[in-house]
Amino acid sequence: MIIFGVSVFYIFGLIGTGQFHCPHCGGDREYEHRTARRFFTLFFLPVIPLDKVGEVVRCKTCRTKFDPIVLTRATTAQLTHALPAGMRAAAAVVLRAGGVSEASARAAVDAVREAGATDYDLAHVPTDAAQPAEFAVEPLRALAANFTQDACERQLANAVRIALADGPLSQPERDAIHWIAEQLRMTPAHATGVIATVEQSIPRS
Repeated sequence: MIIFGVSVFYIFGLIGTGQFHCPHCGGDREYEHRTARRFFTLFFLPVIPLDKVGEVVRCKTCRTKFDPIVLTRATTAQLTHALPAGMRAAAAVVLRAGGVSEASARAAVDAVREAGATDYDLAHVPTDAAQPAEFAVEPLRALAANFTQDACERQLANAVRIALADGPLSQPERDAIHWIAEQLRMTPAHATGVIATVEQSIPRS
């Protein structure tokens, strides 16, 4: 007598590997992305692959399985990089719009270092300021995707301070700040509020 049936193997085919932030371990770990597939069995042995029934991500350290959506969350390493990269991009945009002065360059260095890039110095400023604004889109959007709106607001405020370091905001600088805010998913009204708050906090001579 031939015995046959359908069985499900939940961890079967390897899709890929990499590093992710494991919710169970609480840190960055190596993972395996695998797919579960339904098989037709003959004498209880899988012989014919049928439909794919799902995917899982398994932490190679704790062996816990997760939905693949976990891979969309930033790793600790990515978060560590995103904040200074976003601030550096914002600084470059306002410096390009308003021109590089000694005061604005020093303000940019202070802001980027405060964000975490402790090796950033004045030598980096001219090269950054010469970059097209399009180069800033990805790091600014990564900042918006991985940090709270309050954190993004602080970085926008620092960009305003850079522009104000050598005098009142010019129209190109205001336009640049609003463009940065747009990449950070902030409304024009929100950006105007941040600009006004920072301007009011600057002592008048």
